[in-house]
Amino acid sequence: MAEFPVTRAIVRKRLIIVFALTVLATLLLISRLAWIQIVRAEELYEQAWEQWNHNMPVNTARGSIYDSQGRLLVGNISVYTVAAIPPQIVDAGEVSSALAPVLDMDAHKINELITLDRSAVYIKRKVEPGVSDTVREMNLPGIIFFNEDKRYYPGGSLASQLLGFVGMDQGWAGLETYYEHYLAGSEGRMFYPADSRGNQLPHTFSRFTAQQQGYDLHLAIDETIQHIVEKELNRVMEEAAPRQALALVVDPQTGAVLAAASKPDYYPEIYDAYDPESWALGPFNSSFEPGSTFKMVTAAAAVEEGIFDPDERHYCSGHTVVNGVQLNCWTVERGGHGDITFFESVGGSCNTAFIELGHKLGREKLYRYIEAFGFGRPTGIDYPGESSGLIFETEAVGPLELATTTFGQGISVTPIQQVMAYTAMINGGYLYRPYLVKEIRDQNGEVVYTGQPEAVRQVISEETSEKLIEMMESVILDGTGYAAALDGYRAAGKTGTAQQIDPDGSYSSSDYIYSLAGFAPVEEPRLVLYVAVDGVTRGPRLGVHTSAPLFKNIMEDTLNYMRVSPSNPVQVDNTD
Repeated sequence: MAEFPVTRAIVRKRLIIVFALTVLATLLLISRLAWIQIVRAEELYEQAWEQWNHNMPVNTARGSIYDSQGRLLVGNISVYTVAAIPPQIVDAGEVSSALAPVLDMDAHKINELITLDRSAVYIKRKVEPGVSDTVREMNLPGIIFFNEDKRYYPGGSLASQLLGFVGMDQGWAGLETYYEHYLAGSEGRMFYPADSRGNQLPHTFSRFTAQQQGYDLHLAIDETIQHIVEKELNRVMEEAAPRQALALVVDPQTGAVLAAASKPDYYPEIYDAYDPESWALGPFNSSFEPGSTFKMVTAAAAVEEGIFDPDERHYCSGHTVVNGVQLNCWTVERGGHGDITFFESVGGSCNTAFIELGHKLGREKLYRYIEAFGFGRPTGIDYPGESSGLIFETEAVGPLELATTTFGQGISVTPIQQVMAYTAMINGGYLYRPYLVKEIRDQNGEVVYTGQPEAVRQVISEETSEKLIEMMESVILDGTGYAAALDGYRAAGKTGTAQQIDPDGSYSSSDYIYSLAGFAPVEEPRLVLYVAVDGVTRGPRLGVHTSAPLFKNIMEDTLNYMRVSPSNPVQVDNTD
């Protein structure tokens, strides 16, 4: 076999090929390194971090809630959460069986959790201290504990519907959910390098993302006034056994809500043990036919429009007929009020007199005032789920609808709407937006939000306001509200008895809502109070025995607590 001599040209050619391949390989390696270290650097870094580093939540405290005097209504207590690091669990079945009876959980569920392909998992959140102590004593490998906060209610069920409650991680009702963004804060996390079993590597550093503690709410609510209200509501629930009783107290000069409650209520720490219907706050979330408390809206419109003559006579036979329908006054069984003045018709709560006033006003004028007083739309109070009520569209109002509206039948309104309308009637005519939160403060005590009085509009003149105050005082002095007269203070207001609707769609002859809206002292109103008792099932079924004493007791105790000076007695002329 012939051999070819290796010439210098061949060697040079081979060297060039080797050099070219080497350069190409080097370029490929450099390109690959550039792809990895530049193009995919961030992605691969994240993957490496996730593989070699673990993280745990760093607890942040939810903001507290205080009353107007700085008294704690909702705070936090420290509890523990039982968790697991799955890679450190040696015998998942044994651990699950040991934890199940202590944590009151299904062993199979625990087993599913602690065998997940995760660095850490929650087993049970926010357990009681005794439970966490028992688990800790077991000294189970891979079982760890996180410190968390749990809501604490020093007043028990006091203001529960107003404050609301918190689920595992967020507010689910009341102010807790409405102001979730401020109260919740933000959770931090601790990141640390760990081995394949989740153990932190020695001589390594952890890094943190800082948590932001929640802000504190400072309410316009006064804890003492709230306690007075709820004490009296509990008394009514015990004595009269109604479906519901509610009360609402507002400052007429600012719109600040000083107390709001309805019964039955619940204890927020175990809210799920109660009927969800008890979670709603009646003064804001419920609407119903107002009855005669709505007559003052008709009176306000009539006075402002100059068609109300207090000395004009009206004859009440106990009923009137509108469009072929007989509409009764509450005095129908005794033959009516007889011959009275329109001023007396307010104190006597005469339906037929107000029907006549409505006829004089006409639907356009009456409904203009109804809307101006805020009925038919939410007031804008800072509370979730506010009802808007329901009033007729003006074009749908015929003679019958106009007549029934004048005395509060056929429409639906909310207690907060009525209270705000009454504040406008007595403060010179200004309708305010109600509010619950006075201030929001960060954890340094700096104010980040202030609730300010906000006048929406002026509905009536100061002169009309003064006349309405005089009318409403006559209701308490010698009218249907006599049982609500206060000891030591001049009070004014309007009573209401609204018939409930039976299942057949007709008005009930035995099921009523007894209500009273009023204020005191007359000479310088400090409080507007609305009370309602719905569906009395025990004892006398009259407002004089239910809503009137409820109003009287709350108002007297609150004025005394506020150290309001007693009123000068009113001189009543009893001469003929």
